[in-house]
Amino acid sequence: MIEQLHDVIQKIEQEWPAKRLLVLGDVMLDKYIWGDVGRISPEAPVPVVRATHQSQQPGGAANVAMNLAKLGAQVWLIGFTGGDADEKLLEACVKEHGIESAFVPCSGFPTITKTRIVGGRQQMLRLDSENLGQRAQGDHSRLLERALEELPKCDAVVLSDYAKGVLMPELCQAVIHAARQHGIPVLVDPKTADFSRYKGATTVCPNLNELSVATREDARNLEAMLTSGEQMVSAFDLEYLTVTLSEKGIAVLRPGNRFLAPAQARQVFDVSGAGDTVIAVLSLCLASGLAIEPSVQLANIAAGIVVGKVGTVPVEKHELLAALAPDIALHAEDKVLTRDELARRVAVWRANGERVVFTNGCFDLIHVGHITVLEQSRRLGDRLIVAINSDESVSCLKGPNRPVVGENERARVLAALASVDAVTIFGEATPFELIVATRPDVIVKGGDYNEDTVVGAKEVKSWGGKVAIVPTVEGHSTTRLIQRSLAGTSS
Repeated sequence: MIEQLHDVIQKIEQEWPAKRLLVLGDVMLDKYIWGDVGRISPEAPVPVVRATHQSQQPGGAANVAMNLAKLGAQVWLIGFTGGDADEKLLEACVKEHGIESAFVPCSGFPTITKTRIVGGRQQMLRLDSENLGQRAQGDHSRLLERALEELPKCDAVVLSDYAKGVLMPELCQAVIHAARQHGIPVLVDPKTADFSRYKGATTVCPNLNELSVATREDARNLEAMLTSGEQMVSAFDLEYLTVTLSEKGIAVLRPGNRFLAPAQARQVFDVSGAGDTVIAVLSLCLASGLAIEPSVQLANIAAGIVVGKVGTVPVEKHELLAALAPDIALHAEDKVLTRDELARRVAVWRANGERVVFTNGCFDLIHVGHITVLEQSRRLGDRLIVAINSDESVSCLKGPNRPVVGENERARVLAALASVDAVTIFGEATPFELIVATRPDVIVKGGDYNEDTVVGAKEVKSWGGKVAIVPTVEGHSTTRLIQRSLAGTSS
């Protein structure tokens, strides 16, 4: 269960799209050759992959940028390229996803590429194209100049280090110093054993092996390694160290203090890019002012999604919110939504291919008849929206003594029901505007309605939806409950 779940959802849905992040590091192009394996080569004991198609994805620091873009953020990406055909492919890939880039081409250095050959769902081989020599000082100066130009416009900085020659100590320190002056968090994904180049960052995010190398502790001795990690926080002037521990989860280390977020159990197909996903989620959380504890819990969930995919494929915002659905179902307050919040939630459901059902009413004094209609409505789709009349609207419909229960309390009670996925309040005479805004697949009404008398029926049918009339439970109504109460009877 994520701490501060309501705050987390608010930030994902409302704040993340407004955040701008700078990703600086080793950009790469991930190429894939996809095919089928049916036999072993007669020339050597290796499988023969019959290629069916090819694809490419941004990799390395560019994959971090992709993760951020898929999570809804605005992203500026800076790194070295080769001024070659692969650079153009990479530029096209990131531009397609709305990522702004400022690549610095270096003479004699090709754009770094990793070509993976995949048979079925299994990676068979990887071919790397790169030059790990020392680039000219002028190239580093141009890179730093671009980074410092963009940094003040950003809400967080990610230093994505793949040890390919971008994040030299001088550049890291210049960027970290400038970020601290502007109060901008800096997160580092390290690939070098010497963390001193990252001194002053908000956090460094090593995995188990990287921390083992940096602390010179045996990875099998987790306690000693984490203790050494705590000491590094003070030594390198970090706020905390964030360590991914594979199947154990993510640990946040401070001197004398630890927080462990357990991993989310998932079937693993490919761990490529999981670390990029973690740091992307963490950076957006910190850019939004979220505490590190719920941030790592959310990052764990995101990592669990991405390892279930084949290849370096980013997690998308709708997937992350869908993964939070079981937790949301246990928190009624997170299902009571404004009209704008409802529109965003419906967009997530649609992105996940879910069928949306809509019903409405006063729902004053919830009774077994209401429950039955709601349960039957939910069976008609994957998500159920319940729109309730505001107190003023109920009074106009039912008289000055109604409602008995106020709109906020009615909404909260309905949201606590397992069959209900979202509750919203409307003040208009009818829910027509809500129906048009949410475009449900099914509208449900109970009682004596027919299609001709259901508000929005024509519109729903125009976009391929349908209207369902659910019979009410005889003998149960709010009016009857009030009459019994006034009479002092129970039947």
